[in-house]
Amino acid sequence: MINLAGENIADRRWTANSKATIWQSRIDSTKLLSATLAKLSNKPALLISASAIGFYGDTGSNMVDEHSEAGNDFLADLSVAWEQATAAATEAGIRTVHLRTGIVLSPKGGALAQMLLPFKLGLGGAFGNGQQYMSCIGLHEAVNIIQFIMAQESIQGPVNMVAPEAVTNKVFTKTLGAVLKRPTIFTVPVPIAKFAFGEMADHLLLTGARVKPTVLTAHGYRFIDNDLSITLKREIGKNPNS
Repeated sequence: MINLAGENIADRRWTANSKATIWQSRIDSTKLLSATLAKLSNKPALLISASAIGFYGDTGSNMVDEHSEAGNDFLADLSVAWEQATAAATEAGIRTVHLRTGIVLSPKGGALAQMLLPFKLGLGGAFGNGQQYMSCIGLHEAVNIIQFIMAQESIQGPVNMVAPEAVTNKVFTKTLGAVLKRPTIFTVPVPIAKFAFGEMADHLLLTGARVKPTVLTAHGYRFIDNDLSITLKREIGKNPNS
């Protein structure tokens, strides 16, 4: 059983109501699913349930992995509760994996999809000072990782689904601009980011986490792509070797 359900956290400004929906769509649904699976006479061997690198909060330049402690902001609290919501399945003997997913790169949705148009127009730029870390993963790699976890029966608990090397927002910006052959001379000042995106800016745009996929590498996973530019080219349909 693979559970990736949850309200999009970045499609609108955060309000008390939207944050409640974000919470309930993850915690309540996962609790219900886990309790239902636990009662089955023919239980699944594995439950892969979504979580997020928001678990760690803003880590600055400090590197974190699956052994690191949780942060203390909204997204960290959300991720902790999301993982705890699988308790019934775990207690019933179902192997449970919490996918602490980074920024999934795909032109079909998420952050990259929102960036492509302004970057193609030459309007792309870093947020704030651009030093916040972005721990990303290509969609094609994410699918491969899930298949790997399914086959590795020794993997359970939290798994960071991120590329081997996190990059700063400034590096990401320059790399995407280079892949698209467009300039990236603009920046989005902190006050403008906060005005445009509200509380969400502090959690998703102006802070970040430098995350290592320690569990995956310890179990022998070999990443398809080890370079951000190759990942971006593959995702937007360019030749990765060009």
